[in-house]
Amino acid sequence: MTSKDLKKRRRGGPPAENSTPAAPYSPALEGQAAVISRRAADRLRAGHVWVYRSDLVEVSKDAPLLLPVVDQRGIVLGTALYSPTSEIALRVVTTELIGETEWLELLGTRLRTAIAQRDQILSSADSNACRLVFSEADALPGMIVDKYEDLIILQLLTKALDNEAVRIVVTRTLRDALDPATIVERPDPRIRELEQLSMPLDGPPLYARGEPLTQTLFRFNGLKFHYDASAGQKTGAFLDQRENYAAAARYAHGEALDICTYQGGFALHLAQSCPRVTGIDVSRSALEVAERNLAANRDVLKNSEVDWVEANAFDLLRDWSDSGAVYDTVVLDPPAFAKSKRAVEGALRGYKELNLRALRMLRPGGILVTCSCSHHVSLADFTAVVASATGDARRRVRLIERRGASADHPIILTIPETEYLKCLICVVE
Repeated sequence: MTSKDLKKRRRGGPPAENSTPAAPYSPALEGQAAVISRRAADRLRAGHVWVYRSDLVEVSKDAPLLLPVVDQRGIVLGTALYSPTSEIALRVVTTELIGETEWLELLGTRLRTAIAQRDQILSSADSNACRLVFSEADALPGMIVDKYEDLIILQLLTKALDNEAVRIVVTRTLRDALDPATIVERPDPRIRELEQLSMPLDGPPLYARGEPLTQTLFRFNGLKFHYDASAGQKTGAFLDQRENYAAAARYAHGEALDICTYQGGFALHLAQSCPRVTGIDVSRSALEVAERNLAANRDVLKNSEVDWVEANAFDLLRDWSDSGAVYDTVVLDPPAFAKSKRAVEGALRGYKELNLRALRMLRPGGILVTCSCSHHVSLADFTAVVASATGDARRRVRLIERRGASADHPIILTIPETEYLKCLICVVE
């Protein structure tokens, strides 16, 4: 059966001449498609784009990395990127049947669309860093593109994107749209191993206009932050917190404590409103960058005293809360505690402990900014944990704002994983 035959069956039309409709079509036996379970098919029809390995019914050992997806009746559900080694085996890129040429054209079109949708952020005088592509949320599964001033960072997180043709299209599109100084591919070490990607961790830039740029100073809400393409977590900075940084600064007052400050994102924003700020992180290297960021902003933060403490957040909060330390503003922005569903129960205990300690340290009228970036922990569960901590702390807490990721991290309603960041801003009475 040909692709033309499959299209007719998907539209509900009669099978093409000389076809044999009596038997269900299973193209995976010929290496032409992936056959998936009914559960996975229902998930795709509901608007999601992932198929887990446990839902693969048939797929050839030598299946191409771009292949059709069909249900067990042979009805075409779309075309997907195939990951031979990942638990997320398929990432659907379109409900149509397409080949390599059409996919590369679609890739360029969607990348241009994603950039255009961020035009307001890109034209801002206060910020020149943002996420240009947020994977599934921009219909480009497995791709992350971040912009830091004149430097663009690319992450390819799935085997099907790990090829020269994709890199050429992405590089050309980014150059045409934004004319950056340098485009660097920065693989995620864990994903690189899991997906068996070819790109080395320290490969040459994909593009450089003159001498390659690997470090820069970018603006975020009017503040300056150092960026190094060869260091830091994720692609280097937490762009998703940009709007939450600004919101926290609006409410913050008095003495402030920023737990898990990383490179000082919240702390330096708090310093615009607070005369004294202490940033806590377990990473000495992160705090060294935070100190450099502080120095870069001394002209606008000259009225605030900022210091850094290298410590484990749980140990420090326990010791300081037991000793009677008090603050007017506390920010909790820990790393993801739940990287799998199995870890959720432990993550909730961790969130409760941090929030309980913070609540005990806040003066009446104090501000609590508490965050979770664990997508396996729902907003309802996170809110319930914070509420439980308020009860144990015997404090009355009023919710001021319930927030998520910045606008350059769009949410797709049928893909709940795109809504991962939770941020609650509260007054503790």
